[in-house]
Amino acid sequence: MNYLSEAILLSKLEPQKIVLYPVMTEDAVILIESENKLTFIVNTNATKNDVKRAVEELYEVKVDSVRTIISPDGKKKAYVKLKPEYKASDIAIKLGIL
Repeated sequence: MNYLSEAILLSKLEPQKIVLYPVMTEDAVILIESENKLTFIVNTNATKNDVKRAVEELYEVKVDSVRTIISPDGKKKAYVKLKPEYKASDIAIKLGIL
């Protein structure tokens, strides 16, 4: 299966298969409080648009931007900045991070 067909399949995946789990580290908590950002481990084949759509559907928020990196252990980490009218801390409380 090539990259394009994987991307097409991902765009049809349910959000739970794109956003795997939230990151619960001290740095992630600092980002929640200071920059209104949530941090997630996501499917390695997911695009920024896939992550945006999945987070908006799962948590009923509007996403301002998404930045992704591949960590040294091969996991894809997404930093999701919410629009100002939504509070990352509210979502973090629901997820049990705060």
